[in-house]
Amino acid sequence: MATAEEVAKAAERRDVRDRWLLSAPALLVILLAATGPLLIVVVYSFLAPGAYGDVKWQFSSDAWTSVFLERDIFDDTLSLAAAHVTIFWRSIKLAGVTTLATLALGFPTAYFMATRSEKTRDLWLFLITIPFWTNLLIRTFAVLQIIRNEGIINTILLKLGIVSAPVQILYTDTAILIGMAYVYLPLMVLPIYASMEKLDFRLVEAGYDLYATRFRVLWRIIFPLVKPGVIAGSILVFIPALGAYVTPSILGGGKNMMLSNLIELQFGQGRNWPLGSALSITVMIIVMVALLAYVRNASKSGVRHG
Repeated sequence: MATAEEVAKAAERRDVRDRWLLSAPALLVILLAATGPLLIVVVYSFLAPGAYGDVKWQFSSDAWTSVFLERDIFDDTLSLAAAHVTIFWRSIKLAGVTTLATLALGFPTAYFMATRSEKTRDLWLFLITIPFWTNLLIRTFAVLQIIRNEGIINTILLKLGIVSAPVQILYTDTAILIGMAYVYLPLMVLPIYASMEKLDFRLVEAGYDLYATRFRVLWRIIFPLVKPGVIAGSILVFIPALGAYVTPSILGGGKNMMLSNLIELQFGQGRNWPLGSALSITVMIIVMVALLAYVRNASKSGVRHG
């Protein structure tokens, strides 16, 4: 005769089994949808390119070699692929500078929002999220209209007599930086605001009571407490900025390529799908390293602050 405890355990096991069976179809679809395309890209990166796009089903590691190296057409020697290295460096540099720019703008914005009354706070939060209601392409074209030679900035500078000719901002790295900082700024503000909203401002008052300067209060009290939000916002900005395609294409004008433009070129005009696949996996590896750094830092912060 089974005891009540055994019956309860058997019922619990049946319940767990039924839940797994019910969720198995959805989990299978998610698994295939997530890993299927990635597996195809990985396989393509180890194949030879076709003559008119597509791939030849023969093993080749040339695509991975070509990510950072190029083969001489005469003596088959390998040398550094200067163009690819330049594009990688430009992409990482612009993504990093965009992260710093959005942090410089987003931190005081989040602090301002968090120190308002609840009703006013909701209004500012609403205003911050409004850009998400507009298509990315439209927002990028709006930036283009502001920074082009006949745009608002140059028109004001010319009318004030500050410059005698329009300043060339469009189709430069600066234009891409301005566009990405504008597009991704809300992604920095919201996580910092979420951390700062929970901040006990009595600690700030205590710092002032102990004769701490504004900078020391910011650096020793506020910043350590909102650090998880800063890290989360930095990751949320850096990752999409690294793989940005629309903004560099429009504001860079094809002259200042980034990784996404290079990958699109390989799958399009270059007709080198294996190289495009290898570049895509390389970008994913960079993103994974950034995420692992975030997780490691977050776990350390959790241990330190309990």
